[in-house]
Amino acid sequence: MRFDVVVRQDEDGYYVATVPELPGCHSQAKSLDELMSRIKEAILLCLEEEDASEMGSFIGVQVVEVETG
Repeated sequence: MRFDVVVRQDEDGYYVATVPELPGCHSQAKSLDELMSRIKEAILLCLEEEDASEMGSFIGVQVVEVETG
């Protein structure tokens, strides 16, 4: 199975991965290599708990700009 993974870096320098198709499926690590290993483990754990009929389809990422005070 293939999954889209969104990766960002938090304010402490950790890489954070989220799998949009699997709600609640996240992981974090100090390096990208470690993150990919950890998110694969997280996906497998989520799949054990996830009902296939509840899985959504990832559509894409949009960038939205807003002006703040």
